[in-house]
Amino acid sequence: MTQPSPIWFISDLHLDISRPAVTLQFLQLLKNLEESNTQSLYILGDLFEFWIGDDVLDHSLGKPFIPIVDALRSLTDSGCEIFFIHGNRDFILGELFSERTSIQMLPEHHIIDLYGEPVLIMHGDTLCTDDHQYQTFRAMSRTAQWQEQLLSLGVPERIKQAIAMREESTKTTREQSDEILDVNQSAVEAVMLEYGVKRLIHGHTHRPAVHEFELESGQPMQRIVLGDWYDQQSHLKYDSGGFELLANNVTQTYRF
Repeated sequence: MTQPSPIWFISDLHLDISRPAVTLQFLQLLKNLEESNTQSLYILGDLFEFWIGDDVLDHSLGKPFIPIVDALRSLTDSGCEIFFIHGNRDFILGELFSERTSIQMLPEHHIIDLYGEPVLIMHGDTLCTDDHQYQTFRAMSRTAQWQEQLLSLGVPERIKQAIAMREESTKTTREQSDEILDVNQSAVEAVMLEYGVKRLIHGHTHRPAVHEFELESGQPMQRIVLGDWYDQQSHLKYDSGGFELLANNVTQTYRF
């Protein structure tokens, strides 16, 4: 009997017209997944460096995104289910993009069944609770009022604003300590207890690793962190026997 193909997880691709080689690598990945009859692909946020609204797809400035849309649609048409969780750079990705690609949008925290085990998946930015400045912006930018105000602007003006926000974010990140930018362990434990899971998969921090820890009760837990795609070429392949986490040309293998 043919073994089902592994389930794939990727995050933090940050696709951008300034990095065409990264986009080409992603398109090749989608082609490879299609040829190997992959059953499921989970994209855990920050597919794009920034996203200013789905209407960009019908604007002349959105032409660089068309090959990405077409490749995603080709993969879903082949029978592969693609699931997406919004990241901090592409949280305005909406229904039109979903319709044209047939990807399925998931809530920011979501439990999936991986071969009989409930596993929590998310982008991961909600775990960085020590970064108060970002969490304040996050709360504001997720409101309907903030998003409606942004989308009321023309596409060129939105691009200018997105670039300005990205530059400000980069500057702030350089000034913050590694501890502030990483996840808060108490937040990790709290959300895993809330959802009743022993395994969590997320991205966002660009710090690929497999973290093993125990709760005060002695319950063993595991947190799998995806790296970015544009620099570390990180991805996670998960099957019934275990998983492989690849980043920086190094593969960590865990068997159950």
